[in-house]
Amino acid sequence: MTTKADGKRRVVLPGSEPGDVYDVQRQGEGVYVLVRLQRPEPHKMSRDACLQAMDASPLRPRSSWEELAALTREP
Repeated sequence: MTTKADGKRRVVLPGSEPGDVYDVQRQGEGVYVLVRLQRPEPHKMSRDACLQAMDASPLRPRSSWEELAALTREP
């Protein structure tokens, strides 16, 4: 099979679908290997599960806005 790159250096691969992601590996001078990566299954969280995850996050500040302002502002 042969294919030709267009003006934007795109190549159309038979059997590929929009949104497919490939890992491009250069094997040598002019030799490339494309490996199609698996799409992760979308997983949806309920509103309650999202709120629980945000509450449990260690990156969430535990101080009030007033305490943060006092710590970060010069007197």
